[in-house]
Amino acid sequence: MLRTNSAPRFVAFAVLVITAATLLVAATAPSSRNAMINALGSSDPNPILGDEARTFDRLVGTWDADFGFPRKDGTVLHKKGELHFGWVMDGTAIQDLWIGYPTESGKERSVGTTLRFFDNQIRQWRIVFINPRFNYVVTAQGRRDGADIVFHGTDTDGLPLRWTFSEITAESFHWQGEKSYDSGKTWKVEEDHHMKRRS
Repeated sequence: MLRTNSAPRFVAFAVLVITAATLLVAATAPSSRNAMINALGSSDPNPILGDEARTFDRLVGTWDADFGFPRKDGTVLHKKGELHFGWVMDGTAIQDLWIGYPTESGKERSVGTTLRFFDNQIRQWRIVFINPRFNYVVTAQGRRDGADIVFHGTDTDGLPLRWTFSEITAESFHWQGEKSYDSGKTWKVEEDHHMKRRS
């Protein structure tokens, strides 16, 4: 993860925690709590984003996910789930919600969320991802790279990570999470996910 000042990082984390918590209780929350959910969401990107809005606007919606986790023996563990993208905070940021379905009876689903905003000073997108069940918090920075979207950061173990959106069409896209064990010389795929837009 690329490091930032503690204050901006704390603010971004605080905003993410609040928005994630409200999204998770929206389905069963009283109407007084739904008011925040309604205020958080935006139907369109804010005009101040200009052409940068195209980076993620094409991903807005609901996606069915095939989450793949390559193993050391060459096999791949597959899990099903879904992914939701939507504009928030007056269209100045975009948030996603990753949901992994339970794989065993009675087991809880896995839920993670990302808040993304475009930083005009560094001309890159900044992201904060959290998965509360695993006490996992990661920040990264990135931008469009040709037809792809590529983010670089540092994982919680201190190793470089690279997250890539590729093969993006109106109906599908591919997401890979890679980690480097040799300071960025080579990359190992640790997550390999395929999304199809839900009709």
